[in-house]
Amino acid sequence: MSTGRASACRARPRAERLGLVAGLLLAWAVSAAGASARYRCEAVYLPARTSWVRSVEIVYDGRQLRAVWIDGAPAHRFAVSGTVIHTALDNERITFDTANLSWQSDLRGLVHAQGRCERE
Repeated sequence: MSTGRASACRARPRAERLGLVAGLLLAWAVSAAGASARYRCEAVYLPARTSWVRSVEIVYDGRQLRAVWIDGAPAHRFAVSGTVIHTALDNERITFDTANLSWQSDLRGLVHAQGRCERE
């Protein structure tokens, strides 16, 4: 003989499992909807006039920028102002403009860089 109590106890874990599965599917859908863009920048560093190829990857979810990677390293902090991304990596302050496809950076006021970028 079955009581309502026993079936309610069995139903709760199943409902929790269904909620967990729904949450995982939602998280997967959000991550699948995310997009990324990769850029290759050729920056000229002055005063030495050396040219370096830098890479930038930005990850966004359609609403906001989620991550910025410079040369394969994550930028832990960044600020967005329109189409311009401001960040820093290893004491180098970097400004990347996604509309004009340009790179500017400054290393403690001693070395400056400017360059153009292209989307990969």
